Amino acid sequence: MTSPRRKPLVAGNWKMHRTGPEAVELIQQLRDGYTAGRAEVMVAPPFTALEAASRALDGSWIALGAQNVHWEAQGAFTGEISAGMLKALGCAYVIVGHSERRHLFGETDSWVSKKVRAVLHAGMRPVVCIGETLAERDGGRTLEVCASQLNGSLAGVAVEEMTHVVLAYEPVWAIGTGRNATPAQAQEVHAHVREQLVRLFGRPVGESVRILYGGSVKADNAVELLGQADVDGALVGGASLKAQEFLAIVAAAG
Repeated sequence: MTSPRRKPLVAGNWKMHRTGPEAVELIQQLRDGYTAGRAEVMVAPPFTALEAASRALDGSWIALGAQNVHWEAQGAFTGEISAGMLKALGCAYVIVGHSERRHLFGETDSWVSKKVRAVLHAGMRPVVCIGETLAERDGGRTLEVCASQLNGSLAGVAVEEMTHVVLAYEPVWAIGTGRNATPAQAQEVHAHVREQLVRLFGRPVGESVRILYGGSVKADNAVELLGQADVDGALVGGASLKAQEFLAIVAAAG
């Protein structure tokens, strides 16, 4: 089970789903169905629904997150959004370096590290994603790839800032495919990532950072996945769009 020092986090990544009114409806279903537990909860609607979602979440137990950010505070970056803009909308978290951003849109570890620092500077918490492709797993490179992404994505982050950072291991081959890492596979990677954190930032920090698992997390596999010692919650995709399924995952996290 998750260390009692690390509060579980269940984060819903809505990706390119839900308009503003649809976001409000889903949030109301979540608020109506929630039973208090130990886990912290966050939802990340698309940019166009953030303002409506922020109003709907006011006074609730759910934190607001965003799915992406630019590292500059302002400027001629058509189609982008800054950390300050997200903070003004009420965001507490920002997902950074999601595999879809890395593999579909060419984001590099260098870009991710700049985004991480921009989010921290704005007073929010980055959820930093790492994970291997199927070819990398089949080639026996999973731990190597994850360690490399971790090092690159956290470059320039100070030790004292790491208390505000959340990590998410999301094997690329398990996202939106219906496949997921076995609990043992997830635990192996999470334990390795924690070892790398200890090496980079010291044991107190390494043992305190939350590491989420993401990749086809559902109500029927959440209990076993979230029961692993170094799995501190979940980054949930499709299942986060169904209120009862998402709430069941929240309950599985404690």
